[in-house]
Amino acid sequence: MRRADRLFRLVQLIRGRRLTTAAFISQRFGVSLRSVYRDISVLQAQGVPIEGEAGVGYRMRQGFDLPPLMFTAQEAQALVASVRVAQPRIDQALAASAEDALSKILGVLPAVERAAADSLSIFAPPVGPDVETRARLLRVREAIDGRCKLDIDYVDLGGRISARVVRPLGCFFWGEVWTLAAWCESRSDFRNFRVDRLSRVDVTTERFRDESGKTLADLLRAYDCEEPG
Repeated sequence: MRRADRLFRLVQLIRGRRLTTAAFISQRFGVSLRSVYRDISVLQAQGVPIEGEAGVGYRMRQGFDLPPLMFTAQEAQALVASVRVAQPRIDQALAASAEDALSKILGVLPAVERAAADSLSIFAPPVGPDVETRARLLRVREAIDGRCKLDIDYVDLGGRISARVVRPLGCFFWGEVWTLAAWCESRSDFRNFRVDRLSRVDVTTERFRDESGKTLADLLRAYDCEEPG
């Protein structure tokens, strides 16, 4: 990858995230940390308002923008493929928004790129969560966005039902099922719940804030530290 292309992609990466570490950039672009630091310095020297420092992370100052982007034929095809694969597996509201967003993007593409995207021969059959599970997934996602606690009834493998109050942190798709990663107030620990086994999902009016040891980042770090087997 040419350095100019890497710098452009680096700007796009940072402006699209709240905080981006040098280690993440290094892994994403396949370059050394020294190259990342050098690229950041070059962009800052050129007036790109990147804030942050080595060892902490970087973010783009609010108000910075670039001219509208154009996509290559392959990039447009990748967007079409992503939407087609995702739509049967995500909640209906998000699936509809994905279709609307894709239509807007395809509508401004040049004829050649639009034709390449429309003719993509990759399809996803309409298999995935049932209607009820997708509706639960929507409520869970809205609770995560609103940082609202959930009051749920969960059915385990043995058919036993337990009532829980949880802080919803993230939804994970495992190829066949969705799971909700949460901090369980009832167990004072992280728990994972299959969304299709949630017999009741009520979004409460009680909001939660990040607390040390109870965040999604804490959960992911705990997974990274687990030994195999």
